[in-house]
Amino acid sequence: MRSLNYGRHLIEEDDIDFVVSVLRGDLITQGPVVEKFEATLAEKVGAKFAIAVTSGTAALHVACLAAGMKPGDIGITSALTFVASANAMLYCGARAEVCDISADTLCMNPTALKEALRENSKASVIIPVHFGGLAAHSREIREIAGDRIIIEDASHSLGASYECGQPVGCGSYADMTVFSFHPVKPITTGEGGAVVTNDPELARLLRLYRSHGIERDDDRMENPDGLLEEGERRPWYYEQQLLGYNYRLTDIQAALGLSQLGKLGHFINLRREIVQQYDAAFGDLPNITIPQESKSYRFRSGQHLYIVEFDFDKIGCSRLDVMKKLREYNVGTQVHYIPVYRQPFHSGRMKSGHENYPNTEIYYRGCLSLPLFPGITELEVERVITAIRNIVL
Repeated sequence: MRSLNYGRHLIEEDDIDFVVSVLRGDLITQGPVVEKFEATLAEKVGAKFAIAVTSGTAALHVACLAAGMKPGDIGITSALTFVASANAMLYCGARAEVCDISADTLCMNPTALKEALRENSKASVIIPVHFGGLAAHSREIREIAGDRIIIEDASHSLGASYECGQPVGCGSYADMTVFSFHPVKPITTGEGGAVVTNDPELARLLRLYRSHGIERDDDRMENPDGLLEEGERRPWYYEQQLLGYNYRLTDIQAALGLSQLGKLGHFINLRREIVQQYDAAFGDLPNITIPQESKSYRFRSGQHLYIVEFDFDKIGCSRLDVMKKLREYNVGTQVHYIPVYRQPFHSGRMKSGHENYPNTEIYYRGCLSLPLFPGITELEVERVITAIRNIVL
């Protein structure tokens, strides 16, 4: 009996064949496959530009740099997220603050964002997090943000849609949108990420920060005299114009991503079917809550995570006990996430006090992520359902 993790990649023979074809080619680092992957991704989400990088964290970092974040600046993100959403701002020397979530969406709460902006009126960047694959409150956050730059952390929501029906990443509500291609995400490149945008200047800066800050465009040289020698262009000439990083994705990774991108709709449909089975099985159980269960949310979510909130006191088991009991069925679970303000590194650097984040605290006390991934079988789904019902009832 296979042990089930909360998430898992699905790599098929055609994915492997495409990667092997690149390995047999002339270029395996950044080359034409990366460019094709970027173009396909941009088209898929309705954006003008896509810039692929080595991870979702790298994508957040270069997005913050392109937004101009620097020492003395302030950014605001969700209290419920992986630490990378906050860390990316600190990498730039800026300060990261967080605000509470909405209880039903688990995404940034617009009212809490307003309060955070009253306390941090000089905040220049806002990073909403599409938790579990759901883009929520996007229009309201855009209106509240005013002329501040919005960088959507859409690491969970490739293939999802906004309330208006447009694809996440199209630019309707954000200046930049970040995706992750970690193996448990909607598609994978092994490790990888991307930033999409409709702004050509932001796209230019993102490419610079991705690759050491090096410019090769003749029209953008700061020292044009260095270009020429005896009237001819020096073929070796380039300029480092800012301090960038080596965040380049390889053609090997992009080949996997390109193959997977063609299956994105299929993967999401498989996830949606599993979610429907879980919702039907757990909807009548006592002492549990299923967040994001609204049909309108389910219809447009990327379905990255399936979360159940337990009332462990009423069940008579601690979270650790429940996780151990599920392990007896070979059902693995995870906690997504320990709130950022609870992390020792961040607790002294941002507004502390658990009472400032009531919805996040309630969620954190009871949450568990259950197995949800395209390759899970019907029998395995039934095993998860049986295990949960046996524990709760």
